[in-house]
Amino acid sequence: MPLLAVTFYFSKAPRYIPDPIIKGKILSLFILTILLPILLFYLLKSIRLTESIYLENVKHRIIPLILNCFITILILIKIVSPNEFLELYFFFVGVLLSTITCLILALISFKASIHMIASGGVLMFFIALSIHFSINISGSIAIMCLIVGAIATSRLHLKAHTQNELLIGLLIGVIPQLILLNYWL
Repeated sequence: MPLLAVTFYFSKAPRYIPDPIIKGKILSLFILTILLPILLFYLLKSIRLTESIYLENVKHRIIPLILNCFITILILIKIVSPNEFLELYFFFVGVLLSTITCLILALISFKASIHMIASGGVLMFFIALSIHFSINISGSIAIMCLIVGAIATSRLHLKAHTQNELLIGLLIGVIPQLILLNYWL
């Protein structure tokens, strides 16, 4: 989801950003948000700290969430500086806050939906970009709403989460993005 948000940002930002910078940022984020987590999952699985990619057990979520916090901090420090891309910087601060909140809930044995956290955060970011850049992206926002609904429906259908876990996950994704709007909108 963060890669989707960043790609969307670069496609809609009304200022000139050179293609090599865009490609470099997207490649870096692809490595840090997709490839590295896959490699870390196989490492955790090989040393038996997790059993499956589904992280059904709340205790198995703790280490991946801690690793995700470190990856997000690395992204904030090395890839999206507030001087270059203020909107993306605060988006990733929101991602970090959502991840920390999910981690705290996992530590007290509550399983919030990470799928809903991610999709809710991206949906709020899309809405904020629409307001910030004064552009009409209602079609993209509508599609993102459908994606959020499809994710929620699939998680319920698979019996991976309860309605409360989905709702809490959605709120954990949306609220930090909403709070951080004060700093860049």
